[in-house]
Amino acid sequence: MSQIAPLYHNDLGISFFWCEKSEVISSKIQLVFKETGFYFNREELDEFVSLIDDACKRSASACQCCKMRAQCEKFLLKTPISQIDLAVTNYELKGIRDLVNGTIFKLELHRLVNDEGRN
Repeated sequence: MSQIAPLYHNDLGISFFWCEKSEVISSKIQLVFKETGFYFNREELDEFVSLIDDACKRSASACQCCKMRAQCEKFLLKTPISQIDLAVTNYELKGIRDLVNGTIFKLELHRLVNDEGRN
């Protein structure tokens, strides 16, 4: 049975490294939100951040006067996988943004701690 090394989580999802034989596989990050999972390397994760930021800019101008905007309006969120786009609400988009940004923060923190330990 595979184990995981959690990186970050929020109400919408979780990110983690897979472990194999008690060793953390840190070359790729598993992101899981709702019923969707992505297994990204760091470059794909950085690309996803850019795509999320683009979607947030588009969503900020949509349906400004509608009180139901956060619940009903769906936005197309592109992913680093060109064949896959996600239809998400504004609430989900913000949660995915937090999940990815929190994951990157934790990755950078791990890198800094590991680099500091080598000096």
